Amino acid sequence: MRLTEITIDCRDVGVVGRFWSALFGAELRTPLDGWLRLGPLTPGGPTINFQPVPEEKVGKTRIHLDVATDDVAAAIAQVRALGGRSLGERHEYDEGVVVVMADPEGNEFCLVQHYA
Repeated sequence: MRLTEITIDCRDVGVVGRFWSALFGAELRTPLDGWLRLGPLTPGGPTINFQPVPEEKVGKTRIHLDVATDDVAAAIAQVRALGGRSLGERHEYDEGVVVVMADPEGNEFCLVQHYA
């Protein structure tokens, strides 16, 4: 088995898709009417789908994306500029830092900076 796609439920596929497209600097495409798709971001990696749903997000996301960065402060600023937000959770480890963020619809993800 292999991981081929990650799907994010969205009330506004355009807002959420454009957020992730700008964050990763990758182009969106339309695989199905009403859906958007991003990637793969690395050769052979999974694509990210943005699926339209009628309901708003409720509760904590049980699976989330980890996004690697070389500069967590700059990444936080970029996420905020794109309409995302910090959830106020930061974890410092010997090997690096993890900051919990959310996209414009509240889907959680982590910015991860590994120390050299």
